[in-house]
Amino acid sequence: TLIDHQSTYTGEKLYQCRQCNKAGEKPYQCSKCGKAFSEKCHLITHQRTHTGEKPYLCSQCDKAFSHRGTLKIHQRRHTGEKPYECSQCDKAFSYKSSLIKHQRIHTGAGPPKL
Repeated sequence: TLIDHQSTYTGEKLYQCRQCNKAGEKPYQCSKCGKAFSEKCHLITHQRTHTGEKPYLCSQCDKAFSHRGTLKIHQRRHTGEKPYECSQCDKAFSYKSSLIKHQRIHTGAGPPKL
């Protein structure tokens, strides 16, 4: 990432181990692509991109997901939950991206240019 790249110039240690306080290290490396992670749980989640494993199952439909957070977002389709509220009007949205798109009507920004 850009932040990782910039740290090579600044020497800033971006990651700190919760157990030993060593900083700046990413000891967990993917054997498939070489990408490294500061925490083992992030490596395990990443490895699902290679294996296609989708351990998080929706209890309402047949969809499965590789990330727990993606399942939680999906479940809003079934529950109708709309946690993202517009501060300018009374509309609410299930997805943050929908709120951001909606807010353009208040700012006059219009749709993004591609």
